[in-house]
Amino acid sequence: MDSARTHTSPPDDVRSTAPTGRALATEAVHAGRDDLAARGLHAPPIDLSTTYPSYDSRGEAARIDAFAATGAEPDGPPVYARLGNPTVARFETALARLEGTEAAVAFASGMAALSAVLLARGAMGLRHVVAVRPLYGCSDHLLTAGLLGSEVTWTDPAGVEDALRPDTGLVLVESPANPTLAEVDLRAVAHACGSVPLLVDNTFATPVLQRPAEHGARLVLHSATKYLGGHGDVLAGVVACDEEFAGRLRQVRFATGGVLHPLAGYLLLRGLSTLPVRVRAASAGAAELAGRLAADPRVARVHYPRIGGAMVSFEVHGDPHEVIGGVRLITPAVSLGSVDTLIQHPASISHRIVDADDRRSAGVSDRLLRLSVGLEDVDDLWADLDRALGKRAAGAVPLREAPARTA
Repeated sequence: MDSARTHTSPPDDVRSTAPTGRALATEAVHAGRDDLAARGLHAPPIDLSTTYPSYDSRGEAARIDAFAATGAEPDGPPVYARLGNPTVARFETALARLEGTEAAVAFASGMAALSAVLLARGAMGLRHVVAVRPLYGCSDHLLTAGLLGSEVTWTDPAGVEDALRPDTGLVLVESPANPTLAEVDLRAVAHACGSVPLLVDNTFATPVLQRPAEHGARLVLHSATKYLGGHGDVLAGVVACDEEFAGRLRQVRFATGGVLHPLAGYLLLRGLSTLPVRVRAASAGAAELAGRLAADPRVARVHYPRIGGAMVSFEVHGDPHEVIGGVRLITPAVSLGSVDTLIQHPASISHRIVDADDRRSAGVSDRLLRLSVGLEDVDDLWADLDRALGKRAAGAVPLREAPARTA
């Protein structure tokens, strides 16, 4: 890590203004809730209905026909929860506003969201995917194993254009990447994609730090389980995109049943209201910890993205499993983006499913640890890490490098 370059907040233009022109913090609080006061409500209602009565069966048939044709959200009252839910729709509206896209479609998990994208493109005969490692381990596995009939070509960002084929339906990148925090020049990759949609997994950055649609991405994926929910109590995924592609995703969601539960939609909408505050506070703590780790002789290498954020990855000289077993305040667990700090060993858990050689060639070493920094006091977190790292070796000098690679 370059210790002179530790960002504690996103750039001012991203931090202060949402694509709508209102401040991002304002939009995070009010998007998806604009109609509440006129309805005499303060908190958004939770609609738990699975079905909805209708005495107008002809009208209901027309709405179903319209949905089957385009995937557009049906006009009038809801029909059935698999077509859509009013509470979930509020979250979708809010997330689209924050990402600066026309629409968003929510799913039961991040992997359900990615699967829907692959199925939608595959249904058009576009089964080939160009992807850049590293990705989240299960995303990597889904592509590599061809479980949905897709074929993948792995490349670096500079090789995207040459990897495209007539049947390429998607280019997939994650930036900052899981778990190395490698960053990609999104605008350059989007240009290289030409007419092929670029999907950016924006889970680590969130729209607080980065809005890929502004750089040419057509699809923005979130594991909403992470920062959007923010409290480790909801499982969800969402794709922000244009309305045309949203229609296709809604049709896949209806056919496959990967719907988001209304209570999860409510929790996600509530999570968005504090997203800017949480991300900025956690990012400040992460930048401080990244600097301390970079100066510690027990740490071989630190990865912290130039964009900032609340994720830190670091490689230790000693046994990473002893660090996992030694924490007491920090929670040793998978996932990330919660208000409490989590640590995990990617080679053992989140990326275990990726072939070992592919994993290492993507920079996921066996000594790498991934830290999701929460909202605790940074000195308390450092005290816990200091104990878990064990005794300092006399004369050891840390190996420093710049934050995770960019292309």
